[in-house]
Amino acid sequence: MARGVRKSIEEKIADKQEVIDALEVRIQKEKEELQILINEQRMARLESLEELIDSSNLSLEEVTEILRQHVDNF
Repeated sequence: MARGVRKSIEEKIADKQEVIDALEVRIQKEKEELQILINEQRMARLESLEELIDSSNLSLEEVTEILRQHVDNF
């Protein structure tokens, strides 16, 4: 069975660098998508908190004070 032409060490290095570069681009894209998801999660939590505050008939200042007192008791 005939074998193909062996790659030089320079070609192997270039190939590996190309793979690494592509992976770094992929990692950056994944990090950006992760940040978008984290931001969406944060907004959902804030909206939930806002709904709770609105339904409590308390002002934001009153809720803040209640939470501070609660935290101080721990």
